[in-house]
This record gives sequence, structure tokens and C-alpha cells, in this order.
Amino acid sequence: MYSLLLALIYIAFISLGLPDSLLGSGWPVMHGELGVPVSFMGIISMIISGGTIVSSLLSDRLTRKLGTRIVTLISVFLTVIALFGFSFSSKFWMLIVFAIPYGLGAGAIDAALNNYIALHYKAKHMSWLHCFWGVGTIASPFIMGFALTNSAWNDGYRIVGFIQLAIALLLLVTLPVWKVNKKADAMEQKGVGLIGAMKIKGVPFLLIGFFAYCAAEATAMQWASTYFVEVKGISAERAANFAALFYIGITVGRFISGFITDKLGDRKMIVIGACVLTCGIICLFLPVNNYILATVAFIVIGFGCAPIYPCIIHSTPNNFGPENSGAIIGIQMASAYVGATFMPPLFGLIGNLVGFKIMPLYLLVFVVLMFAMTELTFRFTRKNKENGYVSEAGNKNSKIGQ
Repeated sequence: MYSLLLALIYIAFISLGLPDSLLGSGWPVMHGELGVPVSFMGIISMIISGGTIVSSLLSDRLTRKLGTRIVTLISVFLTVIALFGFSFSSKFWMLIVFAIPYGLGAGAIDAALNNYIALHYKAKHMSWLHCFWGVGTIASPFIMGFALTNSAWNDGYRIVGFIQLAIALLLLVTLPVWKVNKKADAMEQKGVGLIGAMKIKGVPFLLIGFFAYCAAEATAMQWASTYFVEVKGISAERAANFAALFYIGITVGRFISGFITDKLGDRKMIVIGACVLTCGIICLFLPVNNYILATVAFIVIGFGCAPIYPCIIHSTPNNFGPENSGAIIGIQMASAYVGATFMPPLFGLIGNLVGFKIMPLYLLVFVVLMFAMTELTFRFTRKNKENGYVSEAGNKNSKIGQ
């Protein structure tokens, strides 16, 4: 039963990844048929991101009230509604309306499942969980490409909508399986809340570090194609294929890291990932006009990114206490979406002004900030443990945050 539940959570995370890359892969055709400028994709993505930030911040309260399994089920059904809504949309304002449940569903399930895995499973499962998210993001562009070739972009959303519906129904009929972990429901009733979580020593450093990492990851994801076109001078079609290697790198990297994370631990994996990521960025600094080195660089950057996100999340219950992890991970998700939403557009503005060759420097700034903040987090929490600063739910004498 324990393994069956884990398999269900993996499937749920595929459902989280499936919608993430649909908009970008379909938008070159969508905006023309809807009669809006290409830049209007930013409006939709901002609304989706806004929804994810709100639901991430509310996820701890919802999880404590409803439980992880119900939050997961509701979230997947919300994305089903959004996907079918997109598939029937013929006006831009309709996309705006359905972008709201699109974002609300993604944020809640992301925070709830990440916290559940961090509390009840080993670090390797966190890496593989995010590997399955990568499977979803890789599959969606192929589904959209099939739809564009054979019919219309609406069918791309409709196909993914039916896949999501099947996953939602599977989760619905297997709700009793979640009861295999009897401690889960009791743990989900405890928590310090958002304000209490922000007062815990080390949490602000963690949030800044997570913000910085997601800013770097999202910038590399969204601007890789433009970098190849503007800096390396290759065609947009070839650039799109090369940029996809980043997704493959991060997905394969998370699959591999799952085999070694338990042996090395979260902190060492974050350090290793940061070092590999830095090596990839340094490759972009080298004055080589050939695009092959840049292609290798983005694969290496993807490999470096692979363990960082899962390991930061998995270390949260150990660093701050399981009773605090739900609220903290919810805030982490919100900070992640803020970084991923606002920092890539900022790079676009800077790139237009000074040139897209600045990408490696931009990435390096956030990687250094991420590494510094996560190291400070681990040092603070280790010091708190050594001094006996242990937080207990409901214990008014807890020293953490005082």
C-alpha cells in the first residue's frame, strides 16, 4: 500500500507538469487565431502565476483542514476545468477567466505534495517526484505539436484535459489508499501558520535562496532559445530543439540524483548541484562562437539544477521541524513562483538594452545568492539544534523564532 500511494503521488506530479509547458508551445499559433499580440502570453502567465502564489500561501491552512489527499484531488480537478476551458476558448478574455483555476490548482498541489513527500519519504523519492514533473513538461509540447499538425491548438489542451481527468478519477477512486500513513492526518492538523513560520530563524534566508534558484532556473528555461538565436546566430527552429535539452538535462539529472541523494544528504547534493551549475554557466562565458559549447553548457546547467529544488524542499522538515514544514514549504512555493515569474522578464528587458550575452552573468548572480542563502540556512538551523532550539507544535516555550 505504501508503494501504491507513492505511485499515485508520482502520477499526480505528472499531472502538475503536463499543463506547465502547453502555453509556451502552443502560443505562436494561439495568439494569431485569437487576434492578440504575441506579448499577451505574459498576461496569461502572470495570472496563472498569481493564482499559484495565492494557493501556495493558503496550502498549509487547506491541508490542515482537508488533508493532503483532498487538496490534491481538488487541485487536479481545478486544472481539468482550466484545461477544458482553454480548449473551448475562442476569445482572449476566456483564457483570462480559465487561467485563474489553472494557477490555483497548480500551487496547492505543488506545496501539499512536496510537504507530504518531505515528511513521509526518503530524499530519493523527492528527486524522482520532480523527475516525474519533468516527464509531464516534456510530454506536453509533443502533444501540442501533434494537435497543431493534425487539427488545432484547442485539441492539444483537450487531449491533456482528458489525461488530467483520468488522473483525477484515479485519485478519486483510490482515496482510501492515503490512509496507509496513519500519522499523516495527525501531523497535518498541526502548524504554526504563515506569520509564525516567517518568525522562525533561518526561514528568510531559505526563502531568498529559493527565490534566487527559481529565478535562475526559469531564466535559463525561458530564454535559452533566444540566447541561441541572438548570441550564437542559429535559426529559431534549431534553437527551439537545443533549448529542449535543458528540460531533458534537468529530468535525467533528477532521475540519477535519486540514486545518490540518500547517501550524500540534501546539503551535499545542493552544493554539488551548485558547482555543476556554475561549471555550465562558465562554459557560456567562454568566447567561443560555435553553438556546440553553448548546447553542452545548457545540458550541464540542467544537470546542476536537478538536485537543488528537491533537496531544498526535502531538508525543510529536518531543518525546521515537521510541524512547521507545511507552512514553510507553502511560503517556499510562493517565493519560487515570484522568482520564476518576475526575474525572466527582467532579464528580457536587460537583454534588449545591453545584449543577451549577459545571460551567464545574470544566472551567476542568482546562483551565488542561492548558494549563500542556503548555506546560511543550514548553519542557522544546525546551530539552533546544537543549542536545543527545537520547535514543537503547541509548545509556547519553543525557542525557535524568539
